[in-house]
Amino acid sequence: MAQPAPSQSVGPLYRSDSQKPTATVSTKLEHDNVHILPQTPQLIALLTMIRDKETNRADFIFYSNRIIRLLVEEGLNHLPVVSQTVVTPVPGQKYAGVRFEGKICGVSIMRAGESMEQGLRDCCRSVRIGKILIQRDEETSQPKLFYDKLPEDIAERWCLLLDPMLATGGSALMAVEVLIKRGVPEDHILFLNLIASPEGAVSFAQRFPKVRVVTAFVDGGLNEKNYIVPGLGDFGDRFYTM
Repeated sequence: MAQPAPSQSVGPLYRSDSQKPTATVSTKLEHDNVHILPQTPQLIALLTMIRDKETNRADFIFYSNRIIRLLVEEGLNHLPVVSQTVVTPVPGQKYAGVRFEGKICGVSIMRAGESMEQGLRDCCRSVRIGKILIQRDEETSQPKLFYDKLPEDIAERWCLLLDPMLATGGSALMAVEVLIKRGVPEDHILFLNLIASPEGAVSFAQRFPKVRVVTAFVDGGLNEKNYIVPGLGDFGDRFYTM
């Protein structure tokens, strides 16, 4: 049963609560492998726009892409890095920095997950992207695997699994099982997600404790039809057709 999500004052830290509006923020989860984006005014405003049923398709895509970019950038923060010192254009000057270690790829759960591919490409040039098609039986809510097409060397890559909605978690769990069967280590998988239910996120975190989940928001819960509430409707329909 869905529970009311928490509310708090949202705005710059230097302003008092009396100067900031109150908004619904993400439910907190006590699982170390679930990372929720900071509930900033920017993120809450973007989420407000994509939740609004009056938001047209063009605006829905624009604001969704903004959130997806934030998710991808946070996801990349969880990849391993090694030290790298470079020489700057200033004569005699060096900079001690880091670079990413290892290869990555994206894997989208079709079709809604495909909406997140461009955000990944914007951050990672020439990134390889695989596909997994899993459909949920509307009566039983159980997932069924129909198709997968993944890079041949996927076992050697860090995988960013893409799906905007995490309801019961069935599709995401099955997708992770597919990746593990292809040889991807569990701790080399990051699941990027816009909105999750607490039930789905907890189920996912407990089943695969080494997989890191990066989500923008954990909603109040699921209704009797296993839809996320308050949610935003069918993400794929709103992104591609409505």
